[in-house]
Formats: sequence, C-alpha cells, structure tokens
Amino acid sequence: MNEQGNNNGDNEDTLVVESPVPDDQQVPATETVSTLRLVATLAIAGALAGLLIVLLNQHTKPIIDKYKAEQLKLAVYEVLPGSEHYNTYYLIEGKLSPSLPDGAKENDYKRVYVSHSKSGQVKGVAISRGESGFQDVVQIIFGFDPTTGKLLGMKVLDSKETPGLGDKIFKDRAFVDQFFAGPETPLTGVKAGMGKGLPTEIDTITGATISSKAVINIINHALEEWRPVLDQGIPPAPTSLPEGEVQQ
Repeated sequence: MNEQGNNNGDNEDTLVVESPVPDDQQVPATETVSTLRLVATLAIAGALAGLLIVLLNQHTKPIIDKYKAEQLKLAVYEVLPGSEHYNTYYLIEGKLSPSLPDGAKENDYKRVYVSHSKSGQVKGVAISRGESGFQDVVQIIFGFDPTTGKLLGMKVLDSKETPGLGDKIFKDRAFVDQFFAGPETPLTGVKAGMGKGLPTEIDTITGATISSKAVINIINHALEEWRPVLDQGIPPAPTSLPEGEVQQ
C-alpha cells in the first residue's frame, strides 16, 4: 500500500539510473594544440615564403635591370635626335666626371648622358628627373643643348597619372612635340591658345593642367640644378671606346 501511495503522490521522487557507456562508444578526449607548436609552424611557413621571395627577386632583378637599361638607352637617343652614341657623366664633388672613383657604386651618384659629335663637340645632354604630379611621381628624361639653352626633346619614363586625362602628357602628341621644337628655357606653361608666342611657352593640356605643368616644372627644376654644373664645362669624351659604342 505504501509503495502504491508513493507512486500516486504529488511529491514523487524519481530515481534516474545512468546506463554505463560501452567502451567502444567513449567520447574522445579533446586534443589541445600547443601554442609553441603553432608559433613554430607559422615561423617555418614565413621563413619559407621569405626565401621564395628572395630567390624570385634574385632571378628577376637582373632581367628587370637589363630591360630598364635598354629602355633608358632608347629614351636617351629619342630626346637627343641625331645622336649616334653617348657617354655617361657622374656628378662628383660638384663637377662632371666620365668615370667613378674606385669601388664606388653607380647608383650612389647623380648622372647625365652626353652626346658628342665625331669631332668631340657636345651635341646635347640628356637629364632624367622625377617629381610629384597629380597622382604620383612623374619620371621624365629630356634633351638639352647647353650652348643654346634650348630643349631637344622630352620623354615620360614613368607615370601613374589619371588614365584619359593625366596620361596625355605622353599620349598627346601635340603636347610632346612642343619639347622637340626647340623651346628656350626656362619654360613657361600657358593655357592652349592663350600664349603670346614667346619662345619659352609650352601649351598645357586642357583637363590635365596639373600633370602638364608638372612636366614643365620638372625640366625647370632640373636645369636649375644642372645648368651651373654644365656651365663649368663637360670633360672630353673618353677615347678608349670604339666609335659608336655606348659607355653606361
């Protein structure tokens, strides 16, 4: 009777008996990954990635450097029309030198490229310089006649100016041709059609005024730096090179 009453009562006690989990169904223990192991793995992966980058750079750098040298050579001849060969002169202690000091690195010195006639007279000097444009640095090279003070040509070597606008500094043939027409320096930028016909004027590009003025400013700033050096005189061209061979 008491057992039956307990089963029907309001405060019923329930005994729950858990069945043992069979050995073949035991919950696997969670594996803890060591922090040191993670760090070591990442370090090894990073080292391998760095090694691959270094190896890739060592393989591609000579190829890239050779390509840049070839493009520079073509650009020098383009901005010095009629030149058959040129020589590289380095700025050393405020003067031009056709050679570097022993053990010196070429990239540590500023330089210009000088074209001589067969008789040894200077035909023109090519100067490279870069300055900020509208978007990024604009790198150009231009030819200059130190005797007359006139430009011989200009070429944009590198530019990331806005496509369709700023890139007209090298795509707009009418703009580029002005630098091959022998303008006198220092240059003056004017709006197209608003000039007075002065020999120093360069028409800027409508819609790309900042970029086209940047080219003009780069040339003027470069000549401010190099004209005093050139006025000191350019040493004779090296005579050890075969006719037509380029010293770079």
